[in-house]
Amino acid sequence: MTTLSTNTATSQGSASFFATVFAAFTAWNDERATRKALNSLTTRELDDIGLTRGDIAAVASKTR
Repeated sequence: MTTLSTNTATSQGSASFFATVFAAFTAWNDERATRKALNSLTTRELDDIGLTRGDIAAVASKTR
């Protein structure tokens, strides 16, 4: 008779790994979308909200 045993620690480790990967992908995508939206604004529009083109990368990285 064969016994099948599952290791719950490994299953939880895999789930944790995929959750970490998913969270990293989500954060990257949020930054990308923010950069894209801010880059589509005119210089005047950026000035209206108190930003310059040089601020976009820093602002996008704070979306996490």
